[in-house]
Amino acid sequence: MEMKKLSWITDHIPASPIRELVPFAEKAKLNGVKIYHLNIGEPDIETPDVMLDALRSWSYKSVPYANSQGERVLLQSLLKYYKKLGFGNIGIDNLQITMGGSEGILWSLIATCEPGDEVITFEPFYTNYISYIMRSRARLVPIRTRIEDNFHVPRKSIIERTITKKTKAILLCNPSNPTGTVFAQDEVDMLMQIAIKHGLYVISDEVYREFVYNGTKPYSVLNYLEKYPEGVILVDSLSKRYSLCGARLGVLLSQNKKLMQIFLRFAQARLSAGFIDQHVAAQLDRVDDSYFKGVIEEYDKRRTVLVNGLRKIPGVVCSQPEGAFYVIVKLPVKNASHFAKWLLTDFHEHKETVMVAPATGFYATKGLGKDEVRIAYVLNVGALERSVEILSKALKEYVLLSS
Repeated sequence: MEMKKLSWITDHIPASPIRELVPFAEKAKLNGVKIYHLNIGEPDIETPDVMLDALRSWSYKSVPYANSQGERVLLQSLLKYYKKLGFGNIGIDNLQITMGGSEGILWSLIATCEPGDEVITFEPFYTNYISYIMRSRARLVPIRTRIEDNFHVPRKSIIERTITKKTKAILLCNPSNPTGTVFAQDEVDMLMQIAIKHGLYVISDEVYREFVYNGTKPYSVLNYLEKYPEGVILVDSLSKRYSLCGARLGVLLSQNKKLMQIFLRFAQARLSAGFIDQHVAAQLDRVDDSYFKGVIEEYDKRRTVLVNGLRKIPGVVCSQPEGAFYVIVKLPVKNASHFAKWLLTDFHEHKETVMVAPATGFYATKGLGKDEVRIAYVLNVGALERSVEILSKALKEYVLLSS
């Protein structure tokens, strides 16, 4: 008997370009090659002690389901966190715990978009946005930003030209993954004015809020909660902020009551986020300010070492990240994907090499990002210095081989 055809999504959803080189990396490791992982944003910064202590002192005799909305102890800690940021007009009913920020973005799109609707976002963008928008059966409409402008948003007229009757939402990442751009108040104000004018939802991915440098400050869409309560959806995460990537905890925040009811139904359909995870993360209101001060200082050092080192390599063009811990780098090669694979399969410097993320997966427009990679500066300063040294030697050899 011939099986029925699988769903449309199985033929169209892309594999993660961040992880597509993993098999080559694993093979290189089996051959004794040490790999400096600059391809993925997994911090090596230690999780706050108060959270680890909560895990070490776990006293429950079993691990039950959590509340579908989220454990109250975590929700209350989050209220304190947002109040400390200056947003005291938020209640528990405005919060929904998700399994990472990724689930929050997906739910936001599924809840707001009909098949065929359009979602505007700025490219380069977090590569999995493509999958999330596709799973909501909407269409991604990219607006290009340029390395020459440090990837800041273009003029209002350019953005408004992309709006049609099918446009449903603007998806923003601030600070940005993959560019490290921090969108200033005037940029966010402009986007919000456009959204209000056209009745669009603004889904703001702000998971890197704490990681900003040189006195730069991101301007949160939470400032528009009172002015545009039905249209603002904040996606937050605890993964990067507290080095809790494996805990898989995110937050959805909105004052749109209907949306919050829908998010709760989505949560009930998959039961709950992890009970242990939430009780560990609930210690966030006990994390001292000195923790973030030290973390930001460390990332700033890494940023400086990486950017300065990359800019010394002939032919390399490197943007200046203002936040997060990523940078888009233009290389003197025609095909950065081939180069990234070659680093793992054909090159090593004293049994060491680096792994980067080809940037084509961060663009929707064909042809863009071919000569670019994203680098995550999540390794210590010494490892980054060595990584730059390896990249410099690899590029020199690769360019000679390609000529």
